[in-house]
Amino acid sequence: MRTEFTALDQVRAADDLKRAVLVGLDLSEEDLRVPMDGALFLGCTLSPVGQRRAAAAGALVFPAIPDLPYDVYRSRLYTPAELFAGFDPADPVSYADTPDALIYQHSRAQGHNPDPLHALAERLHDHAITEALADALPDRPVAVMGGHALGRDTDGYRRAVQLGAALGEAGFTVLTGGGPGVMEAVPLGVRVGVDDSVLKDLARAPKFGADAESVGRWIAACPTDLPTFDRPRTVGIPTWFYGHEPPNPACELHAKYFANSVREDGLLTIATGGIIYTPGSAGTVQEVFQDYCQNHYGSVGPAAPMVFLGKDFWLNEVPAAPLVQQLARGRDAERWILVTDDTDEAVSFLRGYRGVG
Repeated sequence: MRTEFTALDQVRAADDLKRAVLVGLDLSEEDLRVPMDGALFLGCTLSPVGQRRAAAAGALVFPAIPDLPYDVYRSRLYTPAELFAGFDPADPVSYADTPDALIYQHSRAQGHNPDPLHALAERLHDHAITEALADALPDRPVAVMGGHALGRDTDGYRRAVQLGAALGEAGFTVLTGGGPGVMEAVPLGVRVGVDDSVLKDLARAPKFGADAESVGRWIAACPTDLPTFDRPRTVGIPTWFYGHEPPNPACELHAKYFANSVREDGLLTIATGGIIYTPGSAGTVQEVFQDYCQNHYGSVGPAAPMVFLGKDFWLNEVPAAPLVQQLARGRDAERWILVTDDTDEAVSFLRGYRGVG
């Protein structure tokens, strides 16, 4: 296990840097006389002497990559304030100049087959986000999946807020895809409960369009003074692959990726406390079976709960639940599948799993 250093004080206090990972540090004035066999320098600045010592010790030096609107080697998750830096609620079109929007435009400009430099930069960034996400999460977080098109002025949005409030009261750390609709409503409920004044303000911008001004109005309608916790309880996992959908301001942190496949598989894998599926479209259905495949084969650990919230939808309108139940028959996963209309039953089911073992 490598030790990670992200501050100069840590480096100065270390007796050796063998197999250490040093991230984004200006080491040009540091002596670096300690052993550093097999160390890994990511985006660090070294003096010529430091570079020679690193090379002699067999350390690897990955330089900073210039002219990128993002930090390739970042060691922490994003906050909404970081992603929306420079946004002025009084000037909604200013969203176009935020880091979130600029990174999306840069990624789009690379196309589906970026040159090796940009492909490597995006992969290194996503790996760093995965590492930061693992550090941020407690044991057995739960995830909620569902439709991104759900407007803030709908009954379904309010029900998703109520679900988030129930999960928050039960003490869960809650993961979502980090975008609009259910992905926003649930973390909002975790943080403020069902607050009619907040919901009324949000309903002024129920959805957003394709232009920066529309997105800006959607962001501006969300309060900026949402409560926080000692340890983050709401984490979004969005992607610039769907960058036309901004990350929601309701999550405390965002693990934002370039690669959607890494993001989707990672979200399902780290939700070791179970997943609640609310009604959604093709993306949600894909997640159902991708999740069940992990449970079926035990590829990432013991089978975790799959809760289908909305009986008529999951049994009749989009009958994914019966197929999952059939596949699970006689397996460990069978006992951890629930189809219900009752939010309290869903939360109790997840609490029961958390108490196992």
